[in-house]
Amino acid sequence: MSAAARGPRISSLAIAANNGDVGGGEVMLLNIAAALREMAIEVRILAPTSPDGLLSTARERGFDVTPLDASTRASYMREIAAWRLRNLSVPLWCNGLVPTLATTAMGPRLAHLHLLPTGLNAAAARIGRLGARRLLVPSHFMSSRIPGATVLENWTEDIGFRDRNVRTTGLLRVGFLGRLTTDKGVHVLARALQEVIAQSDREVRLIIAGENRFGGSDDDREIAAALEPLTGSVDRLGWVDREEFFDQIDLAVFPSLVEESFGLVVAEAMARGVPFVISDAGALPEIAGPSHPWVVPRGDDGALAEMILSMIGELDDEGAQRDARRRWEERFSPAAGAGRVAELLLDLGQAAGTRRAGGRSDV
Repeated sequence: MSAAARGPRISSLAIAANNGDVGGGEVMLLNIAAALREMAIEVRILAPTSPDGLLSTARERGFDVTPLDASTRASYMREIAAWRLRNLSVPLWCNGLVPTLATTAMGPRLAHLHLLPTGLNAAAARIGRLGARRLLVPSHFMSSRIPGATVLENWTEDIGFRDRNVRTTGLLRVGFLGRLTTDKGVHVLARALQEVIAQSDREVRLIIAGENRFGGSDDDREIAAALEPLTGSVDRLGWVDREEFFDQIDLAVFPSLVEESFGLVVAEAMARGVPFVISDAGALPEIAGPSHPWVVPRGDDGALAEMILSMIGELDDEGAQRDARRRWEERFSPAAGAGRVAELLLDLGQAAGTRRAGGRSDV
């Protein structure tokens, strides 16, 4: 019998958000909440009133929410801690470093980090995990950097596989989806495409989806300078539905420069059946899988250009895309994610029963 069939021992749970914007961590918060709801667990989401993107989305999806007034990160942490002290018996899923630190050693809880903490944040994570039943991270790459962490891989929403009609001649549409900040490497892709355009017999167009969230004006200036030589060959879509984006391109490129803790957009491309190139940054190769053939050193625009040029003649081979889709179904689909959450809760329930039998606390 599966863990989901046997069922977890808890009937209700609260999830505390890291912030109010809907970024990668908040996408996972909503995915976790949906998985818990499918297990008939009552879910309450704690999130700040400003910004209110997560609160609005959670309400639209039918979740019970607790808005916490917060104008600054410090005030939000105080509000989380105050709520926690009033509700110490409620199991709490801390979705990020902010709630993890704010509720240090307060009642039964899980600490879940979606970004690799560095500097002062690394020290804060060591403090915040005190008393947590588990410290969860989304990849084996991240667990290799944080001793004692438990891997709970991320997963995507349900995404249909696209039967592609690949064109071997004419316009080649190369796509980038993500935050328009330099750490995501869009400027590296822009420089690589200058070389691709110079060498390819096909017309090449760059399709960019995303905005500069969490970045600064320096990111805007560097990216604008890198895109300037491609004027007339770039379409900027802003934030669009992921499937709409994937259906407009022939090849996706994710040339991140930072140590990625997961790589949700890679899993989304796998689900849709779009061929993609990644850099070797952090967990990206782990998510794509050991057989993924299109990986380049991060920050190397020359190697990226060579890879794109070499792939142009291979885009009509759907074998790799179907293999990637199978990997997504097994590892990163909603069903796979829900199964992992059920296994986690079952394991926690069994561990709690062992501690109670030994006369120890259930925290």
